[in-house]
Amino acid sequence: MSDSAKITLATAWLDGCSGCHMSFLDLDQRLIELAAKVDIVYSPIVDTKELPVDVDVGILEGAVSTEENLQIARMFRERCKFLISLGDCAVSGNVPSMRNTFDLDDVFDHAFVETVQAQPGRPTESLPTLLRTVVPIHHVVNVDLFVQGCPPSADTIWYVLTELIAGRTPDPTQITRFGA
Repeated sequence: MSDSAKITLATAWLDGCSGCHMSFLDLDQRLIELAAKVDIVYSPIVDTKELPVDVDVGILEGAVSTEENLQIARMFRERCKFLISLGDCAVSGNVPSMRNTFDLDDVFDHAFVETVQAQPGRPTESLPTLLRTVVPIHHVVNVDLFVQGCPPSADTIWYVLTELIAGRTPDPTQITRFGA
């Protein structure tokens, strides 16, 4: 990844709060420097609608909790040469996995029947297909690098990306930890 051509970067968020992408945006003026070295070819922060076939670096944030999340994770692994699991939800399941202690039917009933005052009842359309268990990304695809933090700081993201651009393998544990 250290050749003179720009590397391609794709990002997506699965089940989470999008805080990791907010930290990415917190790179602030460093985004301009990054743009000179990286082409963001797919991301919620750009207008591209389809993940290209051959991407240098993929970054996934969030846990895998729906069929769509599972498909996205598999597509990223298939199309990205190097895959980063970004943030505690992606690395461990974190907050989204809290529902794992409950029966999925009970979760639906609590959300759509028991706590609703107007028109209680389960929706019959427009809901994502939930997996029975929320899992971290590495439970469904191989991951090349784990970056902890909730969310990881902009400085951590900068460190990871600049190390990769320079052709080195970053060690995020030197600057971040779970919950940081």
